[in-house]
Amino acid sequence: MPKKSRRAAGTGSLRKRPDGLWEARATTGYDPKTGKQLVKSVYGRTQADARIKLNKMIAEIDEGTYLEPSKMPLEVWVKRWLEEYTFDKKYSTVKNYKTIFNSQILPKLGKYQLCELDRMRIQRFYNELYSPRDGSKGISAKTIRNVHGLLNKILGQAVMDNLIRMNPCSGAVLPRKEKTIIKPLTDEQLKDLLLAANDDPDYGNLIKLVALTGLRESEALGLTWDCVNFKRGTILIEKQLLKRPLKDGGICFSSPKNSRPRSIMPAPYVMEILEDQKKMQERYKRIAGSCWEDWKDETRPKCRLVFTTITGSYISPGTMRVHFKKIAEQIGCPEARVHDLRHTYAMVSLENGDDIKTVQGNLGHATAAFTLDVYGHVSDRMKKESSSRMEEFIRSLTEPEDKTPGPIIKIVNG
Repeated sequence: MPKKSRRAAGTGSLRKRPDGLWEARATTGYDPKTGKQLVKSVYGRTQADARIKLNKMIAEIDEGTYLEPSKMPLEVWVKRWLEEYTFDKKYSTVKNYKTIFNSQILPKLGKYQLCELDRMRIQRFYNELYSPRDGSKGISAKTIRNVHGLLNKILGQAVMDNLIRMNPCSGAVLPRKEKTIIKPLTDEQLKDLLLAANDDPDYGNLIKLVALTGLRESEALGLTWDCVNFKRGTILIEKQLLKRPLKDGGICFSSPKNSRPRSIMPAPYVMEILEDQKKMQERYKRIAGSCWEDWKDETRPKCRLVFTTITGSYISPGTMRVHFKKIAEQIGCPEARVHDLRHTYAMVSLENGDDIKTVQGNLGHATAAFTLDVYGHVSDRMKKESSSRMEEFIRSLTEPEDKTPGPIIKIVNG
């Protein structure tokens, strides 16, 4: 009796199931351990649909590019992704990833298998986030773009790990992001704030420093005396002070937002503020005596913070905001935030002639393009100055030259 031949990989068959669906089956190869055929199925509502899917699968098998669809649920893959692929990210970044996934992605897509996530399903997900079908208020375009950014990273890694063939996030249409309107203080409001800060002996210098350097509040709170060079008139921004849950380390130092230290050379007036702060801190230290506590952490035995409480401990970001709010209300700006001082510094710098690259470096932005995107719109003052300069130039081109003849010199022959 002739030996029964084995079906070659890439051959397939079609059949109609009792439930009405058409099933197409193809042999993808043989199990090396058992020798049994490895058969995969695809389904279609019609025979034609199933035939198209079968032909595509057979072509991929012949080309050696066939990838078995992963049935791993998205929520399982995300857990693995967070464990294996975010070790190089900052604590705050990973925390933000988890918040976005748990609040936005998990409820809608978490149970889907990776192989079930196609472009249409992802697009509908974004659309429903922006305009929910139940009529409730959707989330902002900016938040949706953040969701897309994270989901694109997660599924992009799934492609690289051969779990799916293509990233279903590619080509998604996202809602247009509306530009955030920044609200810097006016010159008069800034003047009032600096004067009002003088009445707060414990936190006034801190608030003035932020207003006149554009430091992030976490960078100002994490500033240590070893980073202040009075001789050169410079400040090194190499870390920030962050408040985490106790289980994640509590209050601790971290690198700056874009992980790039920067050195700034503020106005001499700012260095005078720091000199005053140093004298005041030494006075508090003498008064506190043995109760004085230089803030400590695991990596550095003693870190002498520039801005501390009257007992030498770190200042909580929340406490700083409370003191700032009192001053803001006092000068008639109850809606102002600490971060608005950063915007104020940027606009004042531009209005006084600093170029974008200089402002970028002082603020610690990753690129000048980002600085342009945030502060590229010019103030009314800059518009008026530009108009005056252009007017002067145009006048120089259009006004007739003075052609009044000079004095006649009579030459007498001798």
